[in-house]
Amino acid sequence: MIPEPPEPPRPEDAQADLAAVLPRITQLSAAISKGRLPERAAEAAGLSLDRPALGVLLEVCRAEKPLRVGEIAERMQVVGPHVTRQVQNLERRRLVHRVADPEDRRASLIEPTPAGADAATRYVTSVLGWFAEAIADWPRQDRDDLARLLTRLADDVTTRLARLGEEEGE
Repeated sequence: MIPEPPEPPRPEDAQADLAAVLPRITQLSAAISKGRLPERAAEAAGLSLDRPALGVLLEVCRAEKPLRVGEIAERMQVVGPHVTRQVQNLERRRLVHRVADPEDRRASLIEPTPAGADAATRYVTSVLGWFAEAIADWPRQDRDDLARLLTRLADDVTTRLARLGEEEGE
């Protein structure tokens, strides 16, 4: 006799499972903010940038090609004028520069300078070092599970929120 396939999980079950996890997400966010991890990592990297400017620099460096200001804003889920101000700040510091958009000569694209790419690498190395120390004594399987599950959660939440935005006409 072939056993019946298990029932698919119900949203109520997932909600109950997450009820115990949500306070931990809040705890982690608060610990990172209270512990000033972004600021400490920026100091360790020798950067005197605030969080918004650092976020734009990291997004530009993460991209595999130069980006329009609107693309940066979309990736960061912020408004364009916010990004424009940060790009101007980063340009003054010679961490990013503008290049002509080959598809539209009236527009410009933003890309990191070598100094900007180096600064972003130093920052990310500092942040990763801090987290690596925090989980250094975890078994390899736990570290792999953490990476896999956080990636899945971030992707699923991002997809679901994007779908809601599309349904609402955003």
